[in-house]
Amino acid sequence: MNPQTTPLGVGILGAGPVVQAIHLPTLARLSDRFTVRHIMDISPDVAASVSGRVGARWSTSLEELLADPDVDVVAICSPPQFHAAQVTAAMNAGKAVLCEKPFATTPEEAAEIAATARATGVPVVVGAMHAFDPAWTAVREAWGDLPATAHTVRSTMILPFNDRYEDWSTEVLGRPGFPPPGPTTPEIRAGMMSGGVLGLAIHDLPLIRTFLPAPEAFHVDSATVLKPFGYSIIGTADGGTIQLVGRLHAQWQPTWELEVFSDDVALHIDFTPSYVHAGSAVATLSYADGTSRRFGPYEHNGYEGEWLALYALIGGDTSAAPSGTALIDDLTFALRVAGNASNYVLTEARA
Repeated sequence: MNPQTTPLGVGILGAGPVVQAIHLPTLARLSDRFTVRHIMDISPDVAASVSGRVGARWSTSLEELLADPDVDVVAICSPPQFHAAQVTAAMNAGKAVLCEKPFATTPEEAAEIAATARATGVPVVVGAMHAFDPAWTAVREAWGDLPATAHTVRSTMILPFNDRYEDWSTEVLGRPGFPPPGPTTPEIRAGMMSGGVLGLAIHDLPLIRTFLPAPEAFHVDSATVLKPFGYSIIGTADGGTIQLVGRLHAQWQPTWELEVFSDDVALHIDFTPSYVHAGSAVATLSYADGTSRRFGPYEHNGYEGEWLALYALIGGDTSAAPSGTALIDDLTFALRVAGNASNYVLTEARA
């Protein structure tokens, strides 16, 4: 692969709403660097229709996609339980990887991916778009000792359901349905909590981990499942307080904020919601003397940022994305939050 001479060929594994509404529009804006060559989906109708939008070939087989000589990069957008095996298969085939979050579901799977990356030298990026948002990367250079002095972190995500944004972004084909609501047992509620963390909170957990001196000490003090879908979690880690609130609802107005406080500095980030192609977040540092600094909005958002990071990695810039060790640590922290919160829900329900 030589990203300096010709656009890299992209093969997409799983052609659902995330691909149709996020990755295809993003790659179209980066056509000087990437071109979609192959669409794979287990549904031949979806694969054929989506591939037709971009003039790519299609298949229903992972093996056929990985054997395609025109594919340099594989975007893994399948359900999370398949991610680890598919990431390692792509790396062993010599294909660079952009994998949707989470890139594994256990620390053991993450360690296997990291070992394969070391053995093959193949670049891997996890699609945590906020970690690649230009406002986040800019404010990191300016916040000084905030990660060491922060005492409170708040993540607030109050969002419409994804289908509203999907329909605004593109005409989605093959959207999966949701099962009708049934009886809510303690086990189901615990599963809903874990799913909320790994499906929604995980977007910002790598950012939150930046401000925790001891992420392994994270402890859940309170966890509540919110209707129709969401969570409210309060926890502590080495004396710091972490509050996570996520809720999907029927309103259109989105709120997606990350706030970090120390005695002297406050950081406030307003993120654009998922599926929105409208520039970056806006980050503001406010100081005790009444002054402030603002970063953004910038022209592109984290969707372009993650693909640009992968392009830079392929070109040899190892600083462009988190290391394999950091990816394992991010996943371990997310699994800890999800496990502790779901255990709290289960224990409270049975008490």
